[in-house]
Amino acid sequence: MKIIDIGANLTDPVFRGKYRGKQAHDDDIEHILQRARSAGVVGMMVTGGSLHESKDAVSLCRQHQGLFSTAGCHPTRSGEVDRHPGGADAYFAKLRDLIQKNKDKIVAVGECGLDYDRLHFSDKETQNRHFVRHFDLAEATGLPLFLHDRNTGDDFVRIVRENRRKFSTGVVHSFTGTAEELRELLALDLYIGVNGCSLKTDENLAVVKLIPVDRLMIETDCPYCEIRPTHASYKLLDPAGCGEDGWKAPDAKRKERWCSDCLVKGRNEPCTIRSVLQVVARLHNISEEDLAASMFENTRKVFFANVEHGF
Repeated sequence: MKIIDIGANLTDPVFRGKYRGKQAHDDDIEHILQRARSAGVVGMMVTGGSLHESKDAVSLCRQHQGLFSTAGCHPTRSGEVDRHPGGADAYFAKLRDLIQKNKDKIVAVGECGLDYDRLHFSDKETQNRHFVRHFDLAEATGLPLFLHDRNTGDDFVRIVRENRRKFSTGVVHSFTGTAEELRELLALDLYIGVNGCSLKTDENLAVVKLIPVDRLMIETDCPYCEIRPTHASYKLLDPAGCGEDGWKAPDAKRKERWCSDCLVKGRNEPCTIRSVLQVVARLHNISEEDLAASMFENTRKVFFANVEHGF
């Protein structure tokens, strides 16, 4: 089985053992990556949510085999674009330069889009203005898009439709939308990324069941978006935590009782992608192996067709 996690926030300090500025345990990134490999994860896309974070993502990817990155500005951080010396032009010029100098590691423009659930971080006007700049960046670099959409009414789809000619394709990651929103995105020839946040409610499960397998991608969005006991998807997981091939989820402990071979409670990580795979496979009434193969090919085709990846 081969899996690519399209959304892993591995630059987050918690993967170095640091929580809210305090070191709680050893840096365990190597153990995290090894657990992912043992789960069949052969590749990961490390999310770049700002210029600085995109640089950090590239640096991390150069240290570990199988890691690739995105480069862009998350909508909730779009206010930093205007505060950048030289403004938006300079900010996006630096993103473009970063991409041009790291074509072997940066596989998508993003994370970019709109997020109206968190307008206290950045207002609508600022988000909309800088979202559009990412289409120009995609057109200039030839890269696909890694997209974010949260509670935006018609704005997200409208802007993507208006700029659709500027980019080849892309994925709307961490999808939590309605069946109608799904239809609109599929009509734009986009792919859909799902994680634990995509599987919280019975309505979510019904929508994910409608996503064509040839349009599906899979992710963890770690350290966020784990499947929790309160989620509707939890009942679809194997009670023993096992996959169809015998893979078993590692034990989890609180960070205060950290050990190198255990998960940390409340910190999602790439190996748990197997739980997302299991739920989606059961929704589609397909084997985990066959679903993984289809999603791997979707991801390879979109993001890795022009990159030496070694998968």
